[in-house]
Amino acid sequence: MKRLIVLLGATGVGKTDLSIRLAQYLQCPIISSDSRQIYREMTIGTAVPVPEQLNAVQHYFIQSRSIFDDYTAGKFESDAISLVGNLFQQHEQLLMVGGSGLYIDAVCRGIDAIPATENWLRQNIIERYKSEGIESLRFELKRLDAEIYNQIDIKNPQRVMRALEVCLTSGKPYSELKQNFTKTRNFNVIKIGLQLNRKELYDRINSRIDKMLEQGLLDEVKHLYAYRNVNALKTVGYKELFEYLDGKISLDEAINLIKRNTRRYAKRQISWFARYDDIAWFQPDEFEKILEFIKL
Repeated sequence: MKRLIVLLGATGVGKTDLSIRLAQYLQCPIISSDSRQIYREMTIGTAVPVPEQLNAVQHYFIQSRSIFDDYTAGKFESDAISLVGNLFQQHEQLLMVGGSGLYIDAVCRGIDAIPATENWLRQNIIERYKSEGIESLRFELKRLDAEIYNQIDIKNPQRVMRALEVCLTSGKPYSELKQNFTKTRNFNVIKIGLQLNRKELYDRINSRIDKMLEQGLLDEVKHLYAYRNVNALKTVGYKELFEYLDGKISLDEAINLIKRNTRRYAKRQISWFARYDDIAWFQPDEFEKILEFIKL
């Protein structure tokens, strides 16, 4: 059976560099499962592979959509499964790379059969958010589903409202629905996780943020300022600099917040992947060991 090799891990752990070496060894393209690198307007702040890396290996789902597109994990599942089917006609193995747990799950397990919500309920939650603020919705979500509360980005109002919608519509915890649904795929999945000790990972994250700023992240954010309310731009690295441009915080405060929020995001990614027992974990410099594992 065909094999989809998934290279995953927290932001900043070193997936991109290793993925190029691995794809060249396997002689296959790379399918990105990064929910932000998919947007063409976001380059520096999402750590899109540099041109040399993109030229070295064929990539899919890198800057292929606009921030103005209504793109979801469900659409990614449909697009990626279709692409995988086509690519398997020329390749025995494919490599998927990323740290967006929901996008990875969409391909490996399928998007859960979440019930559709009524417009009146969605509107009611939006009105509550406007009148009561996000903290009230967070409190209710934590009461209804502490597990999903600890998994999602609770600073993202859209994520909180969506999770609350599902809980109220189904009468069940969102996390319970997410765990009860797995689609059958006509290919095998091999998951390879990259990990570092917490201090080394955090040091790499801090250094990467400094490098992004040197590369012109602030200018990139300035060019996107007029569209700051677009959901895709409510992303770490962008939202903090929008606050700086609004005059709410200093540049130093924004930079410190980006580093802190990126570290917190990495922690949530680690927690997400820790739920699964089908991931083989390696250090990012253990290329030969990874090859040995793949050959088994």
